[in-house]
Amino acid sequence: MDGSSASAISGEGLARQANALAADLTRPDPRIYWLDLAATTLAIYASLWMAVASRSPALALTAGAVCVLALYRGISFIHELTHLRPDQAPGFHFAWNALVGVPFLTPSLMYEGVHILHHARDRYGTARDPEYHPLGRLPPRELALFLGIALLAPLGVILRFAVITPLSLLVPPLRRMATAKLSAMTINPAFSREDFDRANSPAWLAQEIGCWLWSWTVIGLTLARTIPVRALGITLAIYAAMAFLNQLRTAVAHVWDNDGKPMKVLDQFLDTVNVPPPATLPMLWAPVGLRYHALHHLMPRVPYHNLGIAHRRLMAGLPTGSPYAKASRAELVPALADLLKRMRATRS
Repeated sequence: MDGSSASAISGEGLARQANALAADLTRPDPRIYWLDLAATTLAIYASLWMAVASRSPALALTAGAVCVLALYRGISFIHELTHLRPDQAPGFHFAWNALVGVPFLTPSLMYEGVHILHHARDRYGTARDPEYHPLGRLPPRELALFLGIALLAPLGVILRFAVITPLSLLVPPLRRMATAKLSAMTINPAFSREDFDRANSPAWLAQEIGCWLWSWTVIGLTLARTIPVRALGITLAIYAAMAFLNQLRTAVAHVWDNDGKPMKVLDQFLDTVNVPPPATLPMLWAPVGLRYHALHHLMPRVPYHNLGIAHRRLMAGLPTGSPYAKASRAELVPALADLLKRMRATRS
């Protein structure tokens, strides 16, 4: 196939070619999930303890930075959970929520049932997409607002689970509102959940009540001075930094140029971004396969630990001129600079 015909391929055609090359990589390996979760959880709590306990500012800052990255990796597994069937890694959903999701007030209920809508072809890039915000068409100040609001994440999760949850269990209209508007990790402010039955499921209730009781326990122990205020402050600062880092990654995960109208499948793919090797820093700022965001949209069933292999196969096996390579960016800073350039162009 020559370059011109390859570049004219449809999104469905690209997906077929990709599946022909990497369909055998869709099986998750539960051993990798469990080992990764165990190592990541150990890193989170060990570095958090060092950041809180150390009296050396340099050591505390170093441990805090490690904790930010470890927590970011741990929280990022919430994305995998939405694509991982419970029978593919039995017990993993519960373990992740018990070790990471509930203790850091980010349970999987905030993403399950929502993220999958981002993959719906009739929703992607439209007002019905929970994870699309047309940053590329907005003025630069919107990027500052987009990034800055992430620093309020600790306050947001505390209000959601320590205040809204118990009140909503007593006030049905508030519970419906909380389910619709306050129970999803989204970037589209217009999005509302509609799966109200899910909010009454045992899994949802266990996670939500668990977050409520845990938040009250931490607040109570802090008021009783069992947990030092300094320790809680450091933990909240680490969470805020983690949320900011994730928001930075989100800002370059898409091109964000769509005007809200339905998009062709190939245009949806080209609106997403890979940041593959030889770049090395994405291992830190786009962990658990998030550096292969475009590939994930092309093949959402490939687990994170196989995305690198799939990317190499596609780069080697797709025809010359395939649109697949057009989704790649070099690194975070160049991708962010490109976004800012396009945002400034909207003002001219």
